Amino acid sequence: MQEKENILRIFEETKIALKAGDSVKLKELSNQTIHTASISQDADNIAVAVAIYSLSKLTERKKYQDVKGWDNFYKAIVSYVDNSIIALQKQQDKKLQENLALITKTISNLSGDLKIYVQDVFRKAQINKASKIYEHGISMEKTANLLGITLFELASYAGQKPEISNAPWGKTLEVKQRIKIAEDMFK
Repeated sequence: MQEKENILRIFEETKIALKAGDSVKLKELSNQTIHTASISQDADNIAVAVAIYSLSKLTERKKYQDVKGWDNFYKAIVSYVDNSIIALQKQQDKKLQENLALITKTISNLSGDLKIYVQDVFRKAQINKASKIYEHGISMEKTANLLGITLFELASYAGQKPEISNAPWGKTLEVKQRIKIAEDMFK
């Protein structure tokens, strides 16, 4: 895990934001991990970014909190955040990875409508964070592989975002310009 002190701070602030129901703060904390995740391409940093972003979306959607199973889900998530903080403080990378995996496992153990809602939120969070990493200049294929999504999902999402689709490096050169570049390479 890269930048453990920063991730520790993010988890500590995540715990506070979760208890306060502050979805905006959670989203902000998730975005803070993306820069590090883009540079290091570290799976743990990416998992943290996705998990916290997902929690922001779940916190934002108050109707989910009325669905059967929410209280147990919420208590489990807070527990895993606490355990992640302890693992980071004790520099136990394996324990941290286990807690990140438990967050995902907790989702798969949900039942009924809540499971469907939460799985959808986590999938969309993966795609959202993939687009943020892609914005940092990591190739689309590498980004899709890092987050376990398809190239199609990433390309579809990224193509809808004006900050990506309007970027100058995303434009195709005119045929004459491409021919000139090719000719210059062989001079």
